[in-house]
Amino acid sequence: MNISPINEESLLIRLGHDISEETHRKVKFYFDQLSKMRGVLSLVPSYNSLMLYYDFYEMDYYTLKSDIEQIHYDKAKMKLEKRIVKLPVCYELGLDLDRVSKHTKLSIEEVIKRHSNRDYLVYMIGFTPGFPYLGGMEPSLETPRLEVPRTKIEAGSVGIGGLQTGVYPLDTPGGWNIIGKTPIDLFDKKLSVTLLNMGEYVRFIPIDRKTYEKIQTEVKKGLYKVEVMTC
Repeated sequence: MNISPINEESLLIRLGHDISEETHRKVKFYFDQLSKMRGVLSLVPSYNSLMLYYDFYEMDYYTLKSDIEQIHYDKAKMKLEKRIVKLPVCYELGLDLDRVSKHTKLSIEEVIKRHSNRDYLVYMIGFTPGFPYLGGMEPSLETPRLEVPRTKIEAGSVGIGGLQTGVYPLDTPGGWNIIGKTPIDLFDKKLSVTLLNMGEYVRFIPIDRKTYEKIQTEVKKGLYKVEVMTC
């Protein structure tokens, strides 16, 4: 662990240099522990570090640094329970599914199969409210981003950008290859609540267009409940 000051009210805690589930567990452990610490205002996690903002009227850098160093990572304290959020995805709505298929030299059916046959770890939420940074995509699906980004990608769009995959929670510009769309809202604008949280997993469930429209209607009426499983 390496701790360094950023300015008079923030510091950076580096917990590794790689992107891995083990390093993520450390980030999650310190995130949970430091959230309870006196003087801490907020924490921003990344793949292998934490940005910590503190009240400099209540706490100084050296005292806070010393307190943090007294906390030792204990793998045994981490919850081993795996929480999986199932997101239905209509791959028929993938604007760039054919492009991904051609680039990877895989059939469209194989692209869908490989994209939906694994659980993706939510490393963090960022970029836009509710946007999940997911890890664990099949390397054979790697596809370069669009040369010319779209000025608008609709909320719910599932995309691939390089070695990453993710879901757009809001209408935003973007250059990822859109391979499908989920009818589920990842961000509640009224309550400012995100569906996904750091440390959870996402499993994409292929659905057809008819099922997509049915779920979309249920979501708008507040009748749909996202399926979550633990193991």
